[in-house]
Amino acid sequence: MSKRTSRRPRSGQVSQQQARMNQLITVAVVVAVIAMAGCYMLTGFDPLGLFSGGGDGGQPTPVAVGSGGDWWQVYFTDPTSVNDPDNPRGSIEEQLIARIEDARQTIHIASFEFNLTPVADALIAAQRRGVEVEWVTDDEHGIEADEEEGHGQFAMLEQAGVPVRDDGREGLMHNKFWLFDGQTVWTGSTNITVNGIFHNNNNVIVIESPALATIYEREFDEMWAGEFGPTSPSTVDEQQLTLDGTAIQVLFAPEDDVADHLIPLIEGAQSSIRFMAFSFTHDGLGEAVLARAQAGVDVAGIFETRGSETEYSELGRLFCAGVPVRQDGNPRTFHHKVFIIDGQTVVTGSFNFSNNANRDNDENVIVIANEDIAARYLEEFARRWAEATAPEVGCE
Repeated sequence: MSKRTSRRPRSGQVSQQQARMNQLITVAVVVAVIAMAGCYMLTGFDPLGLFSGGGDGGQPTPVAVGSGGDWWQVYFTDPTSVNDPDNPRGSIEEQLIARIEDARQTIHIASFEFNLTPVADALIAAQRRGVEVEWVTDDEHGIEADEEEGHGQFAMLEQAGVPVRDDGREGLMHNKFWLFDGQTVWTGSTNITVNGIFHNNNNVIVIESPALATIYEREFDEMWAGEFGPTSPSTVDEQQLTLDGTAIQVLFAPEDDVADHLIPLIEGAQSSIRFMAFSFTHDGLGEAVLARAQAGVDVAGIFETRGSETEYSELGRLFCAGVPVRQDGNPRTFHHKVFIIDGQTVVTGSFNFSNNANRDNDENVIVIANEDIAARYLEEFARRWAEATAPEVGCE
């Protein structure tokens, strides 16, 4: 019986095979890392801790859709992926609590609604460590609603010694801004509620600027002293600043005649207008948008579906004039109040584009001329546009 002799590959063949294997492994690792990075950017999920420092006590995981610069941060709610109030990881609530925990001197709040117990707990803890915490809210939607099921957070604050005041009038105290240590401004469209953060489309912008905080603190002080509505003093000429080359203007309704400032801004659009609107019923603003579209400016907008089906909505006027407009695709509420003009100027805040917001309610608007910030809002517009639908409107 002859012996079977095994044939070994030559050393050159081994080297070539090993090199191919190493290349395949490298490609697989790169693809896996890219895939995990994409997952982290879209969802904030980072099981291996490659991008978020392992999630063991460092800074909170970035919001599912969020980004920022040296002095600003922008966050958008993501009702598809970040929608569980029992698991706030990656949510705006998590970001807000982190800022409350970092506060050392003052937290002044002008916010319309409230029903998040973890935020109340964080504020009480801040007050106990010596931080001055004060909250101005609406009488009906704030204090009176606190007696409803699922609420009671204002009562928690007051029982712990945190003072809460309301406007006590028919118009709304509709603001949504928070001020930290006289140097950080948190504003946008987001109510600090389960729906506002976990179910509705909303935005938050946070700006680090003592000069900007001073403007908002002055408005807060007026309301804290009981000055609400049309009788509030206007300091609009003192509400502008330039921060790192970015022009910023702040407007407060009703005393600053906000629509009278926004209409010229829209009329000055040269290339594009994008808007996202919970309520858009103000004829003057609608006329300004339509005029720019008819002048050749690229205009497109998203309306909250229910609000756009009233006889007062500007949707019908724009749609029937051939302006590309859609109704939102969120089964809950599309709550943005945003204009993006010429890809560089963002208008946001608590101000709905309505006569009530302009004439009666206490509101705040911030106008920011910054292309990087505008780009983030345009990305949000594109996400929401993709899920929105064309309206069914009869035109004569």
